[in-house]
Amino acid sequence: MNPVNVGVVGATGAVGRTILSILAERRFPVKEIRLFASPRSAGSVIDTFWGSVTVEDLSIADPSGIDIALFSAGGGRSREYAPKFAEAGAVVIDNSSAFRMEPDVPLVVAGVNDEAITDRPRGIVSNPNCTTMDLMMAAGPLHRAAGLRSMVATSYQSVSGSGMAGVEELMRQTDWLRSNPDALREGGFEEPDSEVYVAPIGFNVIPYAGSETEQGYTDEEWKLVHESRKILSAPDIEVEPTCVRVPVVTGHGIAATMWFDRSMEISEARQLLEAAPGVEVWIDDVPTPLDSAGIDDVLVGRLRNTVGVAGGINLWVVGDNLRKGAALNAVQLAELVTGEA
Repeated sequence: MNPVNVGVVGATGAVGRTILSILAERRFPVKEIRLFASPRSAGSVIDTFWGSVTVEDLSIADPSGIDIALFSAGGGRSREYAPKFAEAGAVVIDNSSAFRMEPDVPLVVAGVNDEAITDRPRGIVSNPNCTTMDLMMAAGPLHRAAGLRSMVATSYQSVSGSGMAGVEELMRQTDWLRSNPDALREGGFEEPDSEVYVAPIGFNVIPYAGSETEQGYTDEEWKLVHESRKILSAPDIEVEPTCVRVPVVTGHGIAATMWFDRSMEISEARQLLEAAPGVEVWIDDVPTPLDSAGIDDVLVGRLRNTVGVAGGINLWVVGDNLRKGAALNAVQLAELVTGEA
Protein backbone atom coordinates (compact mmCIF):
# COMPACT_ATOMS: atom_id res chain seq x y z
CA MET A 1 0.00 0.00 0.00
CA ASN A 2 1.27 3.47 -0.87
CA PRO A 3 1.62 5.94 2.04
CA VAL A 4 -1.37 8.26 2.48
CA ASN A 5 -2.18 11.42 4.39
CA VAL A 6 -4.42 10.57 7.35
CA GLY A 7 -6.63 12.81 9.47
CA VAL A 8 -8.09 11.73 12.82
CA VAL A 9 -11.07 13.81 13.90
CA GLY A 10 -11.87 13.57 17.59
CA ALA A 11 -8.26 12.65 18.24
CA THR A 12 -8.31 13.53 21.94
CA GLY A 13 -11.22 11.21 22.80
CA ALA A 14 -11.03 7.56 23.88
CA VAL A 15 -11.79 6.16 20.43
CA GLY A 16 -9.56 8.70 18.69
CA ARG A 17 -6.59 7.77 20.85
CA THR A 18 -7.33 4.08 20.27
CA ILE A 19 -7.37 4.74 16.52
CA LEU A 20 -3.89 6.27 16.79
CA SER A 21 -2.53 3.28 18.68
CA ILE A 22 -4.07 0.79 16.23
CA LEU A 23 -2.73 2.69 13.22
CA ALA A 24 0.73 2.31 14.77
CA GLU A 25 0.24 -1.34 15.78
CA ARG A 26 -0.84 -2.32 12.28
CA ARG A 27 1.87 -0.23 10.61
CA PHE A 28 -0.71 1.62 8.54
CA PRO A 29 1.07 3.41 5.66
CA VAL A 30 0.92 6.96 7.04
CA LYS A 31 2.67 9.62 5.01
CA GLU A 32 1.50 12.50 7.19
CA ILE A 33 -0.93 12.49 10.10
CA ARG A 34 -3.10 15.41 11.17
CA LEU A 35 -5.21 15.53 14.34
CA PHE A 36 -8.43 17.50 14.81
CA ALA A 37 -10.64 18.23 17.80
CA SER A 38 -12.88 20.92 19.28
CA PRO A 39 -11.56 24.44 19.93
CA ARG A 40 -11.15 23.50 23.59
CA SER A 41 -8.56 20.84 22.72
CA ALA A 42 -6.95 22.67 19.80
CA GLY A 43 -3.32 23.54 20.37
CA SER A 44 -2.62 20.58 22.62
CA VAL A 45 0.16 18.24 21.56
CA ILE A 46 -0.21 14.47 21.27
CA ASP A 47 2.77 12.15 21.10
CA THR A 48 2.20 9.65 18.30
CA PHE A 49 4.17 6.89 16.61
CA TRP A 50 5.00 9.46 13.92
CA GLY A 51 6.16 12.16 16.34
CA SER A 52 4.50 14.92 18.35
CA VAL A 53 1.47 16.40 16.56
CA THR A 54 -0.37 19.61 17.43
CA VAL A 55 -4.15 19.23 17.49
CA GLU A 56 -5.95 21.47 15.00
CA ASP A 57 -9.24 23.26 15.57
CA LEU A 58 -11.79 21.31 13.53
CA SER A 59 -14.04 24.34 13.12
CA ILE A 60 -11.47 26.32 11.11
CA ALA A 61 -9.14 23.64 9.72
CA ASP A 62 -8.50 23.20 6.00
CA PRO A 63 -8.86 19.48 5.13
CA SER A 64 -7.11 19.81 1.78
CA GLY A 65 -4.57 17.08 1.08
CA ILE A 66 -6.04 14.49 3.42
CA ASP A 67 -6.60 11.12 1.74
CA ILE A 68 -8.39 9.30 4.56
CA ALA A 69 -10.22 10.95 7.48
CA LEU A 70 -11.18 8.85 10.48
CA PHE A 71 -14.04 10.57 12.33
CA SER A 72 -14.90 9.86 15.95
CA ALA A 73 -16.32 13.17 17.12
CA GLY A 74 -20.06 12.55 17.52
CA GLY A 75 -22.97 12.74 15.13
CA GLY A 76 -23.35 16.51 15.12
CA ARG A 77 -19.75 17.21 14.15
CA SER A 78 -19.81 14.40 11.59
CA ARG A 79 -22.89 15.81 9.89
CA GLU A 80 -21.29 19.26 9.73
CA TYR A 81 -17.70 18.44 8.84
CA ALA A 82 -17.56 15.00 7.19
CA PRO A 83 -19.05 16.29 3.89
CA LYS A 84 -16.46 19.10 3.88
CA PHE A 85 -13.61 16.62 4.23
CA ALA A 86 -15.13 14.44 1.50
CA GLU A 87 -15.54 17.43 -0.82
CA ALA A 88 -11.84 18.20 -0.26
CA GLY A 89 -10.94 14.75 -1.57
CA ALA A 90 -10.76 12.58 1.56
CA VAL A 91 -12.49 9.25 2.04
CA VAL A 92 -14.30 9.73 5.36
CA ILE A 93 -14.75 6.78 7.70
CA ASP A 94 -17.25 7.84 10.31
CA ASN A 95 -17.84 6.21 13.69
CA SER A 96 -21.04 8.10 14.52
CA SER A 97 -24.63 7.24 13.65
CA ALA A 98 -24.95 10.30 11.40
CA PHE A 99 -24.88 8.52 8.02
CA ARG A 100 -25.41 4.84 8.85
CA MET A 101 -28.87 4.53 7.36
CA GLU A 102 -28.30 6.85 4.40
CA PRO A 103 -28.86 4.74 1.26
CA ASP A 104 -25.83 6.21 -0.53
CA VAL A 105 -23.41 5.62 2.38
CA PRO A 106 -22.10 2.06 2.84
CA LEU A 107 -22.28 0.55 6.33
CA VAL A 108 -19.37 -1.87 6.58
CA VAL A 109 -18.04 -4.45 9.03
CA ALA A 110 -14.56 -5.50 7.92
CA GLY A 111 -14.56 -9.22 7.31
CA VAL A 112 -18.35 -9.38 6.88
CA ASN A 113 -19.38 -7.16 3.94
CA ASP A 114 -16.11 -5.75 2.61
CA GLU A 115 -17.47 -5.52 -0.92
CA ALA A 116 -19.89 -2.74 0.10
CA ILE A 117 -17.08 -0.24 0.64
CA THR A 118 -16.38 0.18 -3.08
CA ASP A 119 -19.70 1.98 -3.68
CA ARG A 120 -19.40 5.31 -1.81
CA PRO A 121 -20.77 8.11 -4.03
CA ARG A 122 -20.58 10.68 -1.21
CA GLY A 123 -17.05 9.74 -0.22
CA ILE A 124 -18.26 8.62 3.22
CA VAL A 125 -18.24 5.15 4.81
CA SER A 126 -20.01 4.41 8.10
CA ASN A 127 -18.92 2.24 11.00
CA PRO A 128 -21.87 0.38 12.57
CA ASN A 129 -22.88 0.65 16.19
CA CYS A 130 -20.43 -1.26 18.40
CA THR A 131 -23.04 -3.78 19.56
CA THR A 132 -24.24 -4.49 16.03
CA MET A 133 -20.62 -4.81 14.93
CA ASP A 134 -19.81 -7.59 17.38
CA LEU A 135 -23.01 -9.45 16.58
CA MET A 136 -22.47 -9.25 12.83
CA MET A 137 -19.05 -10.89 13.18
CA ALA A 138 -20.91 -14.02 14.26
CA ALA A 139 -24.12 -13.61 12.26
CA GLY A 140 -22.43 -12.75 8.94
CA PRO A 141 -20.73 -16.12 8.26
CA LEU A 142 -23.88 -18.02 9.26
CA HIS A 143 -26.08 -15.80 7.10
CA ARG A 144 -23.88 -16.30 4.03
CA ALA A 145 -24.19 -20.06 4.42
CA ALA A 146 -27.84 -20.47 5.30
CA GLY A 147 -29.71 -17.16 4.98
CA LEU A 148 -30.59 -15.55 8.31
CA ARG A 149 -34.37 -15.35 8.65
CA SER A 150 -35.02 -14.16 12.22
CA MET A 151 -33.05 -13.31 15.32
CA VAL A 152 -33.65 -12.55 18.99
CA ALA A 153 -30.73 -10.51 20.34
CA THR A 154 -30.13 -9.27 23.88
CA SER A 155 -27.08 -7.10 24.47
CA TYR A 156 -25.13 -6.64 27.69
CA GLN A 157 -23.32 -3.36 27.08
CA SER A 158 -20.41 -1.98 29.09
CA VAL A 159 -20.37 1.54 30.49
CA SER A 160 -17.47 2.64 28.28
CA GLY A 161 -20.05 2.68 25.50
CA SER A 162 -21.25 5.88 27.18
CA GLY A 163 -17.76 7.35 27.23
CA MET A 164 -15.69 8.28 30.26
CA ALA A 165 -18.78 9.70 31.97
CA GLY A 166 -20.26 6.20 32.10
CA VAL A 167 -17.06 4.70 33.49
CA GLU A 168 -16.76 7.40 36.13
CA GLU A 169 -20.39 6.94 37.18
CA LEU A 170 -19.88 3.19 37.63
CA MET A 171 -16.76 3.70 39.73
CA ARG A 172 -18.34 6.43 41.86
CA GLN A 173 -21.49 4.44 42.52
CA THR A 174 -19.56 1.24 43.24
CA ASP A 175 -17.60 3.04 45.95
CA TRP A 176 -20.82 4.52 47.35
CA LEU A 177 -22.80 1.28 47.45
CA ARG A 178 -20.11 -1.07 48.72
CA SER A 179 -20.11 0.74 52.04
CA ASN A 180 -23.40 -0.96 52.94
CA PRO A 181 -23.41 -4.58 51.68
CA ASP A 182 -26.34 -5.53 53.91
CA ALA A 183 -28.53 -2.99 52.16
CA LEU A 184 -27.41 -4.33 48.79
CA ARG A 185 -28.65 -7.77 49.83
CA GLU A 186 -31.82 -6.68 51.57
CA GLY A 187 -32.76 -3.40 49.95
CA GLY A 188 -33.33 -0.08 51.61
CA PHE A 189 -30.05 1.53 50.57
CA GLU A 190 -29.84 5.18 49.67
CA GLU A 191 -29.48 5.47 45.90
CA PRO A 192 -26.46 7.38 44.62
CA ASP A 193 -27.00 10.15 42.12
CA SER A 194 -27.28 8.89 38.52
CA GLU A 195 -26.42 11.40 35.84
CA VAL A 196 -25.64 9.14 32.87
CA TYR A 197 -28.19 6.35 33.32
CA VAL A 198 -31.84 6.13 34.32
CA ALA A 199 -30.97 4.07 37.41
CA PRO A 200 -27.81 3.27 39.42
CA ILE A 201 -25.39 1.14 37.39
CA GLY A 202 -23.17 0.17 40.35
CA PHE A 203 -23.92 -3.45 41.36
CA ASN A 204 -26.92 -3.28 39.06
CA VAL A 205 -28.26 -4.13 35.59
CA ILE A 206 -30.35 -1.63 33.63
CA PRO A 207 -32.56 -3.08 30.87
CA TYR A 208 -32.52 0.22 29.05
CA ALA A 209 -29.47 1.21 26.99
CA GLY A 210 -29.80 4.30 24.87
CA SER A 211 -32.69 6.75 24.55
CA GLU A 212 -36.34 5.81 24.07
CA THR A 213 -37.74 6.28 20.59
CA GLU A 214 -40.81 4.80 18.94
CA GLN A 215 -42.81 1.76 20.12
CA GLY A 216 -41.07 1.77 23.49
CA TYR A 217 -37.71 0.70 22.04
CA THR A 218 -34.45 2.58 22.53
CA ASP A 219 -32.28 3.91 19.75
CA GLU A 220 -29.69 1.25 20.62
CA GLU A 221 -32.32 -1.45 20.03
CA TRP A 222 -33.42 0.01 16.70
CA LYS A 223 -29.77 0.10 15.61
CA LEU A 224 -29.64 -3.67 16.07
CA VAL A 225 -32.69 -3.98 13.82
CA HIS A 226 -31.90 -1.56 11.01
CA GLU A 227 -28.12 -1.86 10.87
CA SER A 228 -28.17 -5.67 10.85
CA ARG A 229 -30.48 -5.64 7.85
CA LYS A 230 -28.35 -3.13 5.95
CA ILE A 231 -25.02 -4.84 6.66
CA LEU A 232 -26.32 -8.25 5.59
CA SER A 233 -28.27 -6.80 2.60
CA ALA A 234 -31.33 -8.60 3.94
CA PRO A 235 -34.14 -6.10 4.62
CA ASP A 236 -36.63 -8.79 5.64
CA ILE A 237 -34.71 -10.25 8.58
CA GLU A 238 -36.92 -10.25 11.68
CA VAL A 239 -35.00 -8.90 14.69
CA GLU A 240 -36.28 -8.79 18.28
CA PRO A 241 -33.83 -6.62 20.30
CA THR A 242 -33.29 -5.81 23.96
CA CYS A 243 -30.30 -3.70 25.03
CA VAL A 244 -29.09 -3.88 28.63
CA ARG A 245 -26.44 -1.81 30.39
CA VAL A 246 -24.26 -3.78 32.80
CA PRO A 247 -21.60 -2.78 35.39
CA VAL A 248 -18.67 -3.71 33.16
CA VAL A 249 -16.02 -1.23 32.03
CA THR A 250 -15.11 -2.66 28.60
CA GLY A 251 -16.65 -5.33 26.39
CA HIS A 252 -20.14 -5.69 24.95
CA GLY A 253 -21.78 -9.11 25.04
CA ILE A 254 -24.75 -10.29 22.99
CA ALA A 255 -26.85 -13.41 23.49
CA ALA A 256 -28.44 -14.26 20.15
CA THR A 257 -30.85 -16.88 18.88
CA MET A 258 -30.92 -17.22 15.10
CA TRP A 259 -33.08 -19.15 12.65
CA PHE A 260 -32.22 -19.58 8.99
CA ASP A 261 -33.79 -20.55 5.68
CA ARG A 262 -32.76 -24.10 6.53
CA SER A 263 -31.81 -25.98 9.68
CA MET A 264 -28.25 -25.63 10.93
CA GLU A 265 -26.36 -27.99 13.18
CA ILE A 266 -23.78 -26.99 15.76
CA SER A 267 -20.97 -28.69 13.85
CA GLU A 268 -21.63 -26.57 10.76
CA ALA A 269 -21.97 -23.35 12.76
CA ARG A 270 -18.71 -24.03 14.56
CA GLN A 271 -16.88 -24.77 11.31
CA LEU A 272 -18.18 -21.57 9.69
CA LEU A 273 -17.27 -19.39 12.67
CA GLU A 274 -13.81 -20.91 13.10
CA ALA A 275 -13.08 -20.06 9.46
CA ALA A 276 -14.33 -16.46 9.78
CA PRO A 277 -11.73 -13.66 9.98
CA GLY A 278 -11.59 -11.85 13.30
CA VAL A 279 -13.58 -14.50 15.17
CA GLU A 280 -12.26 -16.78 17.90
CA VAL A 281 -14.51 -19.68 18.92
CA TRP A 282 -14.37 -20.86 22.52
CA ILE A 283 -15.66 -24.37 23.13
CA ASP A 284 -14.31 -25.46 26.52
CA ASP A 285 -14.40 -22.05 28.21
CA VAL A 286 -16.96 -19.26 28.45
CA PRO A 287 -15.79 -15.96 26.92
CA THR A 288 -16.49 -12.88 29.02
CA PRO A 289 -16.02 -9.12 28.61
CA LEU A 290 -12.81 -9.32 30.63
CA ASP A 291 -11.47 -11.84 28.11
CA SER A 292 -12.30 -9.53 25.19
CA ALA A 293 -10.81 -6.35 26.62
CA GLY A 294 -7.80 -5.15 24.67
CA ILE A 295 -7.90 -7.77 21.91
CA ASP A 296 -8.93 -7.49 18.27
CA ASP A 297 -10.90 -10.70 17.82
CA VAL A 298 -14.55 -11.10 18.70
CA LEU A 299 -15.08 -14.13 20.95
CA VAL A 300 -17.94 -16.57 20.32
CA GLY A 301 -19.03 -19.28 22.74
CA ARG A 302 -21.97 -21.21 24.19
CA LEU A 303 -22.97 -22.63 20.80
CA ARG A 304 -26.22 -24.58 21.18
CA ASN A 305 -29.09 -25.76 19.04
CA THR A 306 -32.47 -24.21 19.79
CA VAL A 307 -34.80 -26.28 21.96
CA GLY A 308 -38.08 -24.43 21.44
CA VAL A 309 -38.31 -23.93 17.69
CA ALA A 310 -35.90 -26.50 16.27
CA GLY A 311 -33.25 -25.86 13.63
CA GLY A 312 -31.76 -22.65 14.97
CA ILE A 313 -28.55 -21.66 16.75
CA ASN A 314 -28.03 -20.05 20.15
CA LEU A 315 -24.71 -18.32 20.78
CA TRP A 316 -22.92 -15.74 22.88
CA VAL A 317 -20.58 -13.18 21.36
CA VAL A 318 -18.43 -10.61 23.13
CA GLY A 319 -16.00 -7.99 21.88
CA ASP A 320 -14.04 -4.95 22.98
CA ASN A 321 -16.38 -2.08 22.09
CA LEU A 322 -13.52 0.42 21.76
CA ARG A 323 -11.47 -1.80 19.42
CA LYS A 324 -13.46 -3.93 16.96
CA GLY A 325 -16.57 -2.03 18.00
CA ALA A 326 -15.10 1.28 16.85
CA ALA A 327 -11.41 2.06 16.32
CA LEU A 328 -10.17 -1.23 14.86
CA ASN A 329 -12.96 -1.51 12.33
CA ALA A 330 -12.35 2.09 11.24
CA VAL A 331 -8.67 1.31 10.60
CA GLN A 332 -9.56 -1.93 8.81
CA LEU A 333 -11.88 0.01 6.53
CA ALA A 334 -9.08 2.46 5.84
CA GLU A 335 -6.90 -0.50 4.92
CA LEU A 336 -9.58 -1.70 2.49
CA VAL A 337 -9.76 1.75 0.88
CA THR A 338 -5.98 2.07 0.66
CA GLY A 339 -5.71 -1.41 -0.82
CA GLU A 340 -7.97 -0.45 -3.73
CA ALA A 341 -5.22 1.52 -5.43
